[in-house]
Order: sequence, then C-alpha cells, then structure tokens
Amino acid sequence: MTGIELRPLLLGEILDRTFSLYRRHFLVFIGISGIPQLVVLAFSFAQKFAGRSSSGAASVSINAVLFLLLLLADILAYVLSQGGTIVAVSDLYLGRPASIGGALRRAGGELALLSGVIMLNGLAVLGGFILLVIPGIYVMCRLLICVPAALIEGRGPRESLSRSWDLTRDNAGRSFIILLLSIVISLAAETLLTFPFGIFMAASVRNPGLLLFWTGMAQVGSSIASALVNPVLLIATSIFYYDLRVRKEAFDIQFMMNPESQRAPNPSGLPSII
Repeated sequence: MTGIELRPLLLGEILDRTFSLYRRHFLVFIGISGIPQLVVLAFSFAQKFAGRSSSGAASVSINAVLFLLLLLADILAYVLSQGGTIVAVSDLYLGRPASIGGALRRAGGELALLSGVIMLNGLAVLGGFILLVIPGIYVMCRLLICVPAALIEGRGPRESLSRSWDLTRDNAGRSFIILLLSIVISLAAETLLTFPFGIFMAASVRNPGLLLFWTGMAQVGSSIASALVNPVLLIATSIFYYDLRVRKEAFDIQFMMNPESQRAPNPSGLPSII
C-alpha cells in the first residue's frame, strides 16, 4: 500500500487532502468517531429513563451515579476518538493499513498519555483566555498539533506541548484557519441536525412525554453531527503536523531513508512553554 506524497503543502492543499482522505476512508473515520459517541448516547438515554422511572432518594442516587458515568464516558469518548483518528490518519498517510478496531485499541493503549496531553493543553489554553481572548486563541493555535506529537513521536504531555509550540512557530495563522474552518463546519452540522428538533421541543412543552422524545432526538442529532465533523479537524491537524515536519525537518527524506522512524532527530533542545 502506497502512502501520500510527502512534500511542503499550501494551506489549500492541506484542506484538499483532508477532505479527500475523509471521503476515501469515510467508514473508518466515522467508525472511530461514532462508536465512542454511541456509548455516550446510551448513558445519556439511561440517565433520562432512570430519572423518569424512579422517584425520591433512589432517583437522586441513580441519577448521580449515571451522571458520573456519563461524564466519564464523555471524556473517554473524546480522548479515544481524538487518538484513534490521528493514529488512522498517520497510518494512511504513510502507506499503512488502518482499521477502526486497530486505531481505537492503539488509542486505548495510550489513554493515560492522551488524557495528560489534552488536560495540559486545556489548562494552557484556559490560561491564555484568562489573560484575554486573543492570547487564548494564539495559544490554541500554537498547541494545535500537540496530540499528534504525543502519539506519533511518543512524547510525554509537557514535551508534546513544547514540541507543538516549536513546530508551529511562524505558522499560527495557518493553524487559525484550520481551527476556524472546523468550527464553522461544526456549527453548521450541529444546527442542521438539531435545530429542527428544537422547534418540535418548543411545540411540545405541555406534553412531557413528547418533549422527552424530541429531546432525545436532538441528542441523537448532536451525536451524529459530532461523529461526522470531529474527524475533519483531526485529519487536518495530522496532515498539518506532517507538513510542518517536512518543511522544518525534511521529514520526507528521513522517512524515505527509515520508514519506521517518526521521532524527531533532536528531541532534547525543545523550548519549554509550561
């Protein structure tokens, strides 16, 4: 199986490769993103059903447990879908076979690492937003590729953030466009797949049973939107990561000489941002 040509890309070429890769391997990416969403949806429905079928102290206890399980499932789904998608993109991009189960298993094996990277990234971005909105957006753009750096190069959370900060130097503008496009697509999909149910919910306020049904349908629509849209940003992020390495480290030549090595040649001199 041959990979995709490794060379410096224009922003338009990164986006074109993103949608092309998504279309060609749609079932793989929708499976990686959608299976964790199904688990979250199941817990969400269970919480709603338990809230209606029980009463008193038992209802409060059951709802509290189900809420915690739902929160945990939501976090795990986010981490697994992120890691699994990036693993699949890396395999496909470099000419290796990718599968839903294989990508999710590999992401699951790096669950602690991924959780640490995502948490530290969130704290760094939050710190930027506390200062002001623009610094927060800038930090978000500079840390865009920290998860690919962690998974593909085997770096720890702090080192992954520093690696992303180093690679995206002078490329924050391209990061911003990728983020902005993904946000626009996400909002459009969410609106398209949930807004009609919102109208039905508003019309059913006096009918609790019907209101619950339309609320559930809105959640289904939101889950479908997430499963469809989330891979777009992650595919673009992974391709952007490889593009930066080709530009700054001649990764295309490194990979041609040694296809098994994806780690940067000099991991020690990375600037620290944490």
